[in-house]
Amino acid sequence: MIFLVFIALLSGTALADVWHDAQSYSFSQQVGTGNGLSYAITGTGRITGVRVWEANNNFIYGFQLRYGYTWTDVTGLKLGQKQEIILFDDEAIVAIWGKYAFYIQSVVFTTNLGRSLFAGRPVGHSFNMYPADENGELRFISGRFQGAITSMGAHWAIVTDPYRRNGKYLQ
Repeated sequence: MIFLVFIALLSGTALADVWHDAQSYSFSQQVGTGNGLSYAITGTGRITGVRVWEANNNFIYGFQLRYGYTWTDVTGLKLGQKQEIILFDDEAIVAIWGKYAFYIQSVVFTTNLGRSLFAGRPVGHSFNMYPADENGELRFISGRFQGAITSMGAHWAIVTDPYRRNGKYLQ
């Protein structure tokens, strides 16, 4: 009987840990038409850089994220001009806003230090994405693409980074 009580306490602790983690996660609904192939750009640790490809100051054609020192594969196309932001230590993406019509027309990634990456042409319906928790930051993005990016959504969490010590990335 004592063994069962011990197992129940361990299970309750594990459930509380899972519930706490669930409270620090939020999702910003996808915007756009959502046509084409689905994507999710994920990695390990914190996001440390963002690249966006735009063509002729118009549609968003591709995304790439950097986690630690490693860039993900490009989602979409490397078409047009590349816009890039490399984050400072302890800097994080805390908001995404922009415009969409059939494609994602423009996107702005904003950091907790007030810096932004702007790409595309601001025409269409507006969107704003941000974490539900004030300590949250961008964890990954997902959506669909068909030539250009047709939709995107943002996934937010409070990130603890096993690859950092004293604010510096381990090599």
